[in-house]
Amino acid sequence: MTKPQLDRSGVRTSRRERVREATLAEIKEIARRHLVEHGSQGVSLRAVAREMGMTAPGLYRYVSGIDALLVLITADMYDDLADCVAAADASVPEHDTDQRILTSLRAFRGWALEHRAEFSTMFGPRSRLDPDADITAALEAGRRFGATFFTLFDRLVAEQRFEVPPEDEVPADLARELRAFADTVGVSTPHAPLGAVMVLSSCWVRLYGVVCMEIFQHLNFVMADMEPLFESELRGVLERIGVEYRPPAG
Repeated sequence: MTKPQLDRSGVRTSRRERVREATLAEIKEIARRHLVEHGSQGVSLRAVAREMGMTAPGLYRYVSGIDALLVLITADMYDDLADCVAAADASVPEHDTDQRILTSLRAFRGWALEHRAEFSTMFGPRSRLDPDADITAALEAGRRFGATFFTLFDRLVAEQRFEVPPEDEVPADLARELRAFADTVGVSTPHAPLGAVMVLSSCWVRLYGVVCMEIFQHLNFVMADMEPLFESELRGVLERIGVEYRPPAG
């Protein structure tokens, strides 16, 4: 007798639900391929429907519109990136926090280099989306991506690896934005010291900025190889938070 099929939460699914999920997965796969080949502006319900052998109105049984489809595939891309970072983290012994941080950050850059079109959609301007579009699914997936880094950062704070600036040294307007940053990205410590959040945001902006400049080719006219700059910035950031820098293997 065939066992009933379950979804990820362990709930039994019907055949109709499985067919629907399979169809939606195919829609997202085609849309993502179009995004990689033509950019987000090249993704359209009509083109996806044509490849699916459906009518464009038929897609509305699965997605409410182009914005919803773009959000869904963006969430999938964040999940892929989260899986990549988590796998890199898991490849290092649990007690070696320093190497886990190094490996995870290098995995982030490596994924970005291999998925430039996806990275541009995830982290670039959202000019294609309606400003009122519901991006909850993408935000939640983004938090899963950041969870590895924030968990490791919390560990550094708990181990008192670096000096945390006192809260009264943080300007009130910056404090407000830092709290919004912590709430949005999902820093795992609910009452993280504001000074620690400031250090985290500064470190992230510094490394994220280098990766963005590489992906968006902002320094192509002066640098043929951005890896030495990334490693230099990585060393500087890690020294700030009490992490031992180790050069890449090989």
